[in-house]
Formats: sequence, C-alpha cells, structure tokens
Amino acid sequence: MSRAFEMLIAEQYEHQNYPRVWPMPQISASSPEQYPLNPEAFYFEYGRQSEAQPGCSVLDAAFKRYFSLIFPDYFPGGNVCAGQASLKAETVWGFFVNKTDIEDFPRFQFRGILLDTSRHYLPVQAILKTLDAMAYSKFNVFHWHIVDDPSFPYQSQTFPDLSAKGAFHPMTHIYTQTDVQRVISYARLRGIRVLPEFDSPGHTQSWGKGQSDLLTPCYKGGTPSGAFGPVNPTLPSTYQFIARLFKEVSSVFPDSYIHLGGDEVNFFCWKSNPDVRAFMQKMGFGTDFTKLEAFYMESIVNITSTLNKTAIVWQDVFDYHERIPEDTVLHIWKGVPYDYTKELSRITKAGKRVVLAAPWYINHIAYGQDWRKSYTVQPLNFSGTEEQKKLVIGGEVCMWGEYVDATNLTPRLWPRASAAAERLWSDEKQTSSVEKAFPRLQDFRCKLLRRGIQAEPLYVGHCRHEYQGI
Repeated sequence: MSRAFEMLIAEQYEHQNYPRVWPMPQISASSPEQYPLNPEAFYFEYGRQSEAQPGCSVLDAAFKRYFSLIFPDYFPGGNVCAGQASLKAETVWGFFVNKTDIEDFPRFQFRGILLDTSRHYLPVQAILKTLDAMAYSKFNVFHWHIVDDPSFPYQSQTFPDLSAKGAFHPMTHIYTQTDVQRVISYARLRGIRVLPEFDSPGHTQSWGKGQSDLLTPCYKGGTPSGAFGPVNPTLPSTYQFIARLFKEVSSVFPDSYIHLGGDEVNFFCWKSNPDVRAFMQKMGFGTDFTKLEAFYMESIVNITSTLNKTAIVWQDVFDYHERIPEDTVLHIWKGVPYDYTKELSRITKAGKRVVLAAPWYINHIAYGQDWRKSYTVQPLNFSGTEEQKKLVIGGEVCMWGEYVDATNLTPRLWPRASAAAERLWSDEKQTSSVEKAFPRLQDFRCKLLRRGIQAEPLYVGHCRHEYQGI
C-alpha cells in the first residue's frame, strides 16, 4: 500500500527540504526540482500495468475527491505542462508523485478507530466526517460499537422492537438499514472497513427492553428483584435469538469480521438466580461463573463461524480460558504498559492474533499535549519471539461515549488520534522523536482544518491559512 497522493503533492510542494507528511512514509526521497501545479493541466490516469482500469468506482471517486483537496482554491494559471506531473499507483488506495520517490506500506494491517454510538447517539453525518478524517490519517477500520447498555440504535428488520424500545428515540436516534449501507459505502470508497460490535452477554440492558426473556432476572431474598443482569446463558431461546440476529447482521455488514464483545460481565445477577445456579450444577461448572461465561461465548462464536464470520472478542474471553476457534482475534483493552505487555506475551504465546487498544483510550483526556503519550507507545515491546510479534495485527484508538457526542467528537478525536495513526503506519525507528513529530503534526492539524475537520490545537500558534487573503 502507498501514501495518499494528495498529501504528497501538497507537502512536497510546500516543504521541499523536509517531508512533513503524516503519517511518515517508510522511505521518501525528494528531488530539489520544483514543479508548480496547474489544475487546468493536472489530471489523474490509470497505470498501463495496473489491475485497476477505467471504471473502477473506488479510483474514479478518489480522483474527483482528491483533486479538490489538492486544489482547494481552483484558479487558472500555473506553468505545469502535460507529462511534467504524473501519478502512478500499485493499488487503488494510494499513489506516488513523480520527483518524490515513495516506498510505503503500513506497518500493521489493522489500524482502527472505535466510535461508541450507544452512550450518545452520533448522527450519520458525524460518522461520515470521522471517516474522512480517518482516511487522511490512514486508518482503515471503523469499529462501530453500535449498541450497549444505554441504547440500542441499530434498527433490526428481524427484531424491530430492539430499537423501537431500546433506542433513546425510536425515530430520531436510530440507524436504519439505509443509514448503515450509507456508512459502509462511504467507508469503502476511502479504503475503510466497517467492523460492527454487538457486545454480550454484558452491556446488554438496552437489548432487554425489546426482547423479553433475554436478560437474566436478578433475585433478592429468594424472589425476583425486578432488575436484570447479563444475557441469560441457560435458555435455548437465547441462542435462537442470537443466531437470527447475527444472521441479519452478517448480511447487513459485509466485512468478514464481527466483534462479539465479551467484556466486563458482572456475575452478581447470575449468582443470585436459582435457575442459573441449577444449570451450573447440571453442567458441572460448580460455582465458577467464568465457566458459564465461557459456555456462552463459545456458543455464540460457533454461531458466527457457521455464518462464515471471524470473531473478534475482548481479552476477557481469553483470560477466562474459553475454548474459541484458532482464528479468533483478541482485543486487548486493559491496563498500563506493564499489564498489557504481559497480556500480549500470553495471548501471542497461545498462537492467537491480537489487536492492541489499551494505550489508546483517548476518551480519557489530560491537560497539555497528551498525544505525546500515544505517540511513544511501542506495540511490539513485549517478551516474545518474532513469530509471536507477527501475531500483533494492529491497534485501535477508542473514543468511548460517556462524555462525547456530536458536539465535541471531532476536536476530541483529532489530531490526537493521528499520533496513534503514525505509530501504526510508519517505521518506529524513524518516528521515535516526539520533538521531530511535533511540527509535522502541527502542519497536519492545519490541513485537517482546511479540509473541514475541526481538529483542536496542539499548542500555542496558528495556521497559515487563517490570514490568507489579508
């Protein structure tokens, strides 16, 4: 995969002596020869040996989109003649510019952003704007944490009551099938996969509003308390419901992966329920409720396998020694570096692939330049063999929604998420200096502003475009 061509042209034109591209390309060699660009003489064309030929929807759309980014203030003039500026591409997702030789590819294949649309509903337009910014930073996975305890905004055709009764509002705060398809199509044209997450058996309070007998009744003093806990793993009807829901989800979301959650399951309600305890004894689980969770997770992972989907689950599933298919991906979210590096060692030693998210929960904010902490993460700095380290397929920036909605999503996410973007894309040795990264990230933040992304400032200063025309 190669660098996004519009950034190369603009950056190399403005900064001939210092490549201020973000994320940093793997190898870049700039010529001192300068070519001013004339939009009336500049055009894109398909390479003769390219597998993609005229009519490729991804490239045709990208040509139009990137032209306006390269020439935001289109005006006649300039002195570039045909043949003096050209673009070549090996894949449909990125390009080379002549006079600047780029050898580039991502360090990790999975470079994700998580948005939480349950704790606060995010309008589709806010999601699309995030996808634009993701593409500029070379993120390629949109992890859509679409439902959770607070609300169920996904409108299911199979189970319409899930959103009708579980969303904040059944008409205004939902994602219709059309909305979902719009997001998926928009993401695809930007080289971004959409990974849906339907987290269970915990984080499912909103599910129970529209699906009776799904959640476990909690007991107090031998009688139901009126409260409900996690999904009830003892009933056949639970798995029938999950199978039907996931069959629909698998057809709506075409990605080969689905995120099944499996984190933060509170066992209190299960322990209080006499029917659950009886089931535990029948199954030989004793009083070890991690075995009950394992039973549930193994069952739903098997359901997704029959739908030809590969499961991603939070690390809790591994920690509870659950038997899951070999190709299941574990998602590490817990702890400080000491904790998550140990978890990386343990999971990869077991032969499982890993996505690292723990150091990039940037919904946590701190005064000052907290992007520096994200930037200095070393994803492969753990005890293990080279084969183990190949099992780390990437990382993810998480923006949980307790204190985030459409009013503050963009400035809270950008350009802070871009620090992780470079760590996941670029060579670590070339990008180890926070001080050298700072001016490039400042420039990149200004580019985001010019492109309509309301990225917050990194520190004192200004962007040059602020006083253009004066």
